Amino acid sequence: MSAVYKDDQNDWLTVCLKYLLFVFNFLFWVGGAAVLGVGVWTVVEKSDYLSLLASSTFAVSAYILILAGSLVVVTGFLGCCAVIREQRSCLSMYFLCLLLIFLIELVAGVLAYVYYQRLSEELKQHLHQTMTENYAQPGKESITLAVDRLQQDFKCCGSNNSHDWTDSVYIPSKQAEGRVVPDSCCKTITPQCGMRDHPSNIYKVEGGCITKLEQFLADHLLVIGAVGIGVACLQLAGAAFTACFIYLLYKEEEEDFGTL
Repeated sequence: MSAVYKDDQNDWLTVCLKYLLFVFNFLFWVGGAAVLGVGVWTVVEKSDYLSLLASSTFAVSAYILILAGSLVVVTGFLGCCAVIREQRSCLSMYFLCLLLIFLIELVAGVLAYVYYQRLSEELKQHLHQTMTENYAQPGKESITLAVDRLQQDFKCCGSNNSHDWTDSVYIPSKQAEGRVVPDSCCKTITPQCGMRDHPSNIYKVEGGCITKLEQFLADHLLVIGAVGIGVACLQLAGAAFTACFIYLLYKEEEEDFGTL
């Protein structure tokens, strides 16, 4: 009687874990889509700003999330097949994939957090130099476009203020044609509107573009870190369920073998 009860109890646990893993796989796919979406959005939508950064940590974090999100799609399908077929070998592979993706997303989250801590100092040291030395220079077209977009998107002028442009290589050159700031500083862009730096004509923002870009990147890093670490924690729960399911299947196979 006790043996029958024990078998029924094991069957009940197996069924419960099986359905829990199905629910987890659905959440896993949703989390993977979120990870992939955040990574692609960061790289595609905000790629112009990446050329203004001294290090590639921000971009690397986003690419890691894209890799992890892509692996989630494949791993989620493998997980469903493994649970349906109740094969220990497939479940073990699924378990290892979960741990691998967990480590990848954890790395992305930690990188985002570390970069967040030193973001302000990097921008203060690097952005002014990038804008004044590389704007409108041969071979620096990507930086020129990035600076123009930065000033228009964030309605700012110069790294700290509009006077920063007096230190630039561009303003004293013939190419500037008498401008005192680039045309992208203007509230309404018209040909050679940068020749007048009156507050009614150009953006005068306290803290300049550094403050605006720092806040923008900080918000994105928090999203990257939160999504990466959040989904990584979800995967730990899935790995625990999978390990329990593998153990129950092992016990069932052992008991079946003992009855032969």
